[in-house]
Amino acid sequence: MRSIHVIFLLAFVFSVACKPSALVSTSTDPIQEEISGAKGLPDQLVHDKEKLLARYKGSRERKFDLLHTSLDLRFDYDSQRVIGKAELVLKPYFYKQHILELDAQDFDINNVWWKRETGDETLKIDYDQQVVTIYLPQPFSATDTITVGMSYVAKPNVNSGKGSAAITDDKGLYFINPHQTENKPVQIWTQGETEHNSKWFPTIDSPNERATQDFSLTVEDRYLTVSNGVLASQILNEDGTRTDRWVLDQPHAPYLAAVVVGEFAEVRDTVGNLPLRYIVEKEYEQGAKKVFQHTPEMVRFFSERLGMKFPWPNYDQIVVRDFVSGAMENTTASIFMEGLNMDEREAIDSDWDYIIAHELFHQWFGNLVTLESWANLPLNEAFADYSEYLWMEHKEGRDKADMHHTVAKENYFSEAGSKQVDMIRYYHDDGEDMFDHHSYAKGGRVLHMLRKYLGDEAFYASLNYYLTKHAYSSVEIHDLRLAFEKVTGKDLNWFFNQWFLASGHPVLDIHFDHSQPDNVVLTVKQQQDLSTTPLYRLPFTVAWYNGTKREEKKFELSQAVQQFALENGAGTDWVVFDEALELLAERQTYYGRDHFEKQVANAHYGVARYEALDSLSNRYPYDERMQATLKAALKDGFSSVRQLAVAKIQANLDSVELSSADEEQLLAMAEGDPENIVRSAAVELLNRIGKDKYAPLFLRLVNDSSYYVAGAALAAYLENENNPNREDLVERFLDNNSIYVLVAIADYLTSDADAGRADWFHRQLKSLGGESLYYFIGYYGDYFARLSDLDHGPAVANLLALAKSHSASYVRLAAFQALFGFIDEEGVLAKVREIHAAEQEERVKEYQEFFLESYIEED
Repeated sequence: MRSIHVIFLLAFVFSVACKPSALVSTSTDPIQEEISGAKGLPDQLVHDKEKLLARYKGSRERKFDLLHTSLDLRFDYDSQRVIGKAELVLKPYFYKQHILELDAQDFDINNVWWKRETGDETLKIDYDQQVVTIYLPQPFSATDTITVGMSYVAKPNVNSGKGSAAITDDKGLYFINPHQTENKPVQIWTQGETEHNSKWFPTIDSPNERATQDFSLTVEDRYLTVSNGVLASQILNEDGTRTDRWVLDQPHAPYLAAVVVGEFAEVRDTVGNLPLRYIVEKEYEQGAKKVFQHTPEMVRFFSERLGMKFPWPNYDQIVVRDFVSGAMENTTASIFMEGLNMDEREAIDSDWDYIIAHELFHQWFGNLVTLESWANLPLNEAFADYSEYLWMEHKEGRDKADMHHTVAKENYFSEAGSKQVDMIRYYHDDGEDMFDHHSYAKGGRVLHMLRKYLGDEAFYASLNYYLTKHAYSSVEIHDLRLAFEKVTGKDLNWFFNQWFLASGHPVLDIHFDHSQPDNVVLTVKQQQDLSTTPLYRLPFTVAWYNGTKREEKKFELSQAVQQFALENGAGTDWVVFDEALELLAERQTYYGRDHFEKQVANAHYGVARYEALDSLSNRYPYDERMQATLKAALKDGFSSVRQLAVAKIQANLDSVELSSADEEQLLAMAEGDPENIVRSAAVELLNRIGKDKYAPLFLRLVNDSSYYVAGAALAAYLENENNPNREDLVERFLDNNSIYVLVAIADYLTSDADAGRADWFHRQLKSLGGESLYYFIGYYGDYFARLSDLDHGPAVANLLALAKSHSASYVRLAAFQALFGFIDEEGVLAKVREIHAAEQEERVKEYQEFFLESYIEED
């Protein structure tokens, strides 16, 4: 069966950080393409440079300073509109102003007025459905404060659906199941980044603006509301509605304003005097206590590291349906995708700490101190991305943090293969273009290198200075550099220039000369394309081992080719460059088998042992030496090494001889490894070793508290035709909610060709959402494609609907792929082509094109 851990397109779902659902690059740098296309022709060169200049995206000019926003909102579920009244307090920023421009996308504007002590005065306006131009009655200066009001109806569905790689839609405000026709709760939630909140209230929708706010939300009394700040009052109205007033007294950027409405349960918690809430659907209340259980410790940890307490009065975390991103760090109210909806048993295997830490860290980096333009997005996202490492290092140990760091590097390298741009880049078509692995993964890795270069004390002291100096204000990249220089006394222009303000990364050729064992000579060559990429100044470490004794020395590369004498002394067994894989660099090394075996056995860092085991098992035969290394790795102290060893043994089982002692080791891992994901892998391997022999184990483990383990055991048991009572077991788990169990059931029903289970497949497809739906779609398509006697019409219709219009791009793509099981049926290919033609997201479109081209080639 297909393991849920290796389903095709998995990386498509989990690539990225704050917006983990969709960070995949598919294009080269358009700026470089435009310039290189000039070919020296004077007229064309002028045209290209003019075109480039027109794409400059600096910070928005501040003509007015938005001080405060008051909203009075009601929601029309039938028409999916927002009935609003807004009052904005503003003052001219510097120059006198007699015209005010507000962002207001696709509104029906009833009235605009100037609020005066003597009464409201209606103002003349022009409106192009994007910006309302308001003609003030007189010029106002920077010493004047004015209040402008607007009565309006916002229509978030109008002109929506554009989306981007990180945020799959741009409605700003979303009605979920407003007509109560779907099997999901009725909800309203918002997503304002980058500049989408002006879809539901008038504002100056720019990150370099900030204001306090006072939002009144009138809803049915059965609904809970959440917004930024504190709930100041609740008033029951005569018509059965309730008006909740939310107040935030500290200024923040307009894109961070948020509203959530729905039937939710509240789990209340605290850390010191800070109120915390975890807000989920009622059935997931107990699970939320485990999913978010580390939030208080995270708040304490980040506060201590930064030397600054949590900067807001409270903190809510809300899980909603159909969210258009992974999560969003609204001030005091982070919103998360439905994958964090877990019951108590599912939450045992919850691995969402990384995204919870990411959004929490944004409350300092992004919310307290905010980028002045989207060109500076890494000032938000690099820090939030790196917070994941910091938390893992603190809570789970450096080995797991380093592994997370390495995966992030690979995400960036994958993107950099077709796209290399400056991290801070002012030339782009849209702010959404900034949400990529450069801003997230590369940015986090650059901060890691900066921390290692300066040391922890200097790193955190500099962050404290940066946050303190720029609290409640907007910043650009030079503000960060100057903060580090102020605290450390070091010049860091070289570091920021090569990493933040240039594209690419080092490509290193690394060679050790052991001809003088007491003084090994290291030669490092920089091989990146210097026409587009810097020649790097690169601090690094080299470690050497005498048995288990380890020594380390720091060096700095500053030339294209440079040699370093280690002066390591007598007795050195092996030497390794950048053992902890801290550098963001591609590298070519010339280690041999002996080296890799010693590194697997003795390296200090788990990630180094993992890298060596992976390299060793990919390069050398599965002889007795390899088998001994793999079997020893089953007992490694780092879970990722153990999991890799299991996977390598399973993939090469025909070449590996396992003794009874080896099987006992695997049995002990399946029963009691500290990591459930390792237990699951061990179960899968034992199933390959002896389906009959271990059937009693599998039958027992289907009741394990971990769904990782239970799902693997159920799949193993159902796969073996010799096992009794398989049908009874299937019936027992048919209504289980865990995707790990459901895919085991689905695979069995498909293999068994049970035509009577079509309704079950349809029911599951309708009830599942988010990543669970993504995982299930492949099994759904396989079932109906395999059973040719079934009516495929409903299944094809369901898949077409998902592929065409589901809000999550990865679900659309999974459904698109599943349709190829029916591609030869009448009309399906034509409809698939129509979906491909209508797809708006370029990266999805390219994957779709790949499937289409593969079909044509096979056909």
